[in-house]
Amino acid sequence: MVLKMQEDPRRRFIWSEISFFSKWWDNISAQKRAAVRRLVGNGQLEMVTGGWVMPDEANSHYFAMIDQLIEGHQWLEKNIGVTPRSGWAVDPFGHSSTMPYLLKRSNLTGMLIQRVHYAIKKHFAATQNLEFMWRQTWDPDASTDIFCHMMPFYSYDVPHTCGPDPKICCQFDFKRLPGGRINCPWKVPPRAITDANVAERAQLLLDQYRKKSKLYRSKVLLVPLGDDFRYDKPQEWDAQFLNYQRIFDFLNSRPNLHVQAQFGTLSDYFDALYKKVGIVPGMKPPGFPVLSGDFFSYADREDHYWTGYYTSRPFYKSLDRVLEAHLRGAEILYSLALAHARRAGADGRYPLSDYALLSNARRNLGLFQHHDAITGTAKEAVAVDYGVRLLHSLTNLKRVIINAAHYLVLGDKDTYRHDPAAPFLSTDDTRPNQDSLPERTVVKLDASPRYLVVFNPLEQERLSVVPVLVDSPHVRVLSEEGQPLPSQLSAHWGSATDTVPDIYQVSVLARLPALGLRVLQLHKSFNSHGALKSSVRLYLHGRDLAVRKQEAVPVHVFPATTEDFCLENQHLQACFSGHSGLLQSIRRAGEEREQRVSSEFLVYGTRTSKDKSGAYLFLPDGEAKPYAPKDPPVVRVTEGPLFSEVVSYYQHVQTVVRLYNVPGVEGLSLDVSCLVDIRDHINKELALRFSTDIESDDTFFTDLNGFQIQPRRYQRKLPLQANFYPMPAMAYIQDMQSRLTLHTAQALGVSSLSSGQLEVILDRRLMQDDNRGLGQGLKDNKRTCNRFRLLLEHRATANKVQDGRPISFPSLLSHITSMHLNAEALVMPVAQEKPAPPALRSFMPLSTTFPCDFHILNLRMLQAEDDSLPSAEAALILHRKGFDCSLEAKNLGFNCTTSQGKLALGSLFQGLELGSLQPTSLTLMYPLGTTSNSTNIRLDPMEIATFRIRLG
Repeated sequence: MVLKMQEDPRRRFIWSEISFFSKWWDNISAQKRAAVRRLVGNGQLEMVTGGWVMPDEANSHYFAMIDQLIEGHQWLEKNIGVTPRSGWAVDPFGHSSTMPYLLKRSNLTGMLIQRVHYAIKKHFAATQNLEFMWRQTWDPDASTDIFCHMMPFYSYDVPHTCGPDPKICCQFDFKRLPGGRINCPWKVPPRAITDANVAERAQLLLDQYRKKSKLYRSKVLLVPLGDDFRYDKPQEWDAQFLNYQRIFDFLNSRPNLHVQAQFGTLSDYFDALYKKVGIVPGMKPPGFPVLSGDFFSYADREDHYWTGYYTSRPFYKSLDRVLEAHLRGAEILYSLALAHARRAGADGRYPLSDYALLSNARRNLGLFQHHDAITGTAKEAVAVDYGVRLLHSLTNLKRVIINAAHYLVLGDKDTYRHDPAAPFLSTDDTRPNQDSLPERTVVKLDASPRYLVVFNPLEQERLSVVPVLVDSPHVRVLSEEGQPLPSQLSAHWGSATDTVPDIYQVSVLARLPALGLRVLQLHKSFNSHGALKSSVRLYLHGRDLAVRKQEAVPVHVFPATTEDFCLENQHLQACFSGHSGLLQSIRRAGEEREQRVSSEFLVYGTRTSKDKSGAYLFLPDGEAKPYAPKDPPVVRVTEGPLFSEVVSYYQHVQTVVRLYNVPGVEGLSLDVSCLVDIRDHINKELALRFSTDIESDDTFFTDLNGFQIQPRRYQRKLPLQANFYPMPAMAYIQDMQSRLTLHTAQALGVSSLSSGQLEVILDRRLMQDDNRGLGQGLKDNKRTCNRFRLLLEHRATANKVQDGRPISFPSLLSHITSMHLNAEALVMPVAQEKPAPPALRSFMPLSTTFPCDFHILNLRMLQAEDDSLPSAEAALILHRKGFDCSLEAKNLGFNCTTSQGKLALGSLFQGLELGSLQPTSLTLMYPLGTTSNSTNIRLDPMEIATFRIRLG
């Protein structure tokens, strides 16, 4: 590229993904780097979007989308000194409206998208709406508008970019000249351009250009010239650039043709268009349309909807979110520990080298947001490589968290010594391999107390039930001050009917400080003051199974009973089928009638015809059939003072529904998890469906990237698979009285196929390729745990929509429930030492209660000149959530205050001073406004804002 671009200053090239570019950069000479900087500086080479990757927009969560954008932009600023101006997304399978928001807030002025449903492309082309201002649904004043160009045809390859006829366009892909490896499927090969044929060839191409140009409003035309795995040989550079230059020279020398043609970058195109319509970049061109909403779901032909990848490889979709939660927690705790250490002059003893681990984790999480990674559409060996990277980073982040927590909980910081060989704290769990489920750490009790440090990564205090595995039933839990804490003892089950000998779970009710660390003590206790025992009922449904129990936890076995039963706490009562063990109804405290909420498992098959489901496509053979296992389930009911749960063991899925008997957020929803293993299925997909009496008609709501809600409608006229949508964080149905929300800890596909229903695809196993470039089936299924929260809310005021706009928001309770599910408390035992550990104190970083519609998305130390070390500055990224106040939130038992979007940052962190505060664009490329001495800020609902700060 560097050589070929330097041969002729008229040549242009664009590059998008920094992850790959940085690998190349690391291995080139200083001269070559200087040449690249020159090419970028003179406009020949443009870095478009400039994220770490070109991310998937369906399954990716907004934390990771922003993080990979910052990672790429920070790399570009440091190494090349450039800030991207235009977005380029030709390959994500459908497009989310979160992306234009993030690009706009990063100061980009234009963007391009390609994979949009062919019927939408056709409609937009017919109405000349392929270029539009893309605006957020909640935006009252056009502040989120960004100019968007939609490509009009089937693909981004050369046959589909010059005009409507691929047979002609393919003749102008000069890599396909006869004698090469690839040819034109339309049977007419390209011909090299000569003086003899240039007039005829140029006219043929110009005719395509004119036809394509009629689909757009301006007289400026964009013709991208590229494809997958291209421009890797000098011969191809020569073939493309030389032949096209001959065509351009001919066209430009004929004034009667009324055309000027040249090579250009994406921003060259946008600039030319703005100049033609006479406005500055970023403004709305007169007469151009404004659009709000998203572009899911995508179909490229016939009824081939790309809705399978919303669930494909759910194991890794789940691991992605575990890593994300750990990254956010590690970033914040590292930033706080470092600020405190620097303030105490102890940063010489603090492991600054942990910054390199954070940096590596950012890049591995960023890499996994790629549109062939989190989507589940990579080859098996590549999926394993992603898994290894994710697990490696997860392990490293646990180390970063442990080192920060160690420093922050020490009563006497002078005793802090970092010893990488003997960490002060143990991890909460371990994963032997990249495809293993986590194995929880067992704390061994002895005569001296064992200490636990519990990290709450949320910016709100939470009252949570914290589970710990111990090796004795004789256990008592105390606060750091020695006060006994409520706790519940239960058995640890290895299978449906077997308890694990000598392992018990003690569940502690603990108040965890916001973003803080709480110290707890475990004592061996043989008197009656220990943990309260839970009782267990085991329903065998006539199956002849031996039961292994332990004396310490009473278990009652019912060989053949099938009566229905209920569990309840102070907020709600949940009733279950005695036969299936599955949820049947929910009744809220103080209400007479119960709400039917029944769950069932279903199986989708795939077609018998040639086109079958694969990693991308969902092509079912009709409606789902009930899941019919060969044996009835074993159902285990545990009841206790802090939580009760129902576990149903089926052949391919084990489901747990848990009800926390605690005041506040934890007790207001049902905790649901499904352990899925379909490795013996052939061409089947397993779904979980909830059916209710809610009169939702054909409307349901799904989130986009955990950032915003998009209303959906079930379209009867479309095939079943067209009605599935991505669900990265939540989906809900509602009527005038109530709303039922399914919160999820991992991205999965979701739909509502009839009134009152909500269903989610848990896993899919498909034996064949679906002809979209992967070349493999989806056969590497793992045992996967999918985690959910089910929240039933009632409307205080019966209004279904806030105003005429198609817009909806979760309630505050719903937002906080989602955060609880996605940011679990981390329990780290102090490593066993013979001498008594030094005095430990709980750490409470915030001096005031944070408004509960604000979220600290990240507190991320910025890199120093040496990019493996932190500078003195950090990026504080805040998000003010939009919420629906018509859902009742009285007596919820959690302290929740909002502040009209105002926040005093100066006094936020206890014991730390805010040295400086500079508002910036989202990825820190541009300062916004002047640095003022005021540390009070204000955010509008839905806005995300980044601040460059110094803490110390």
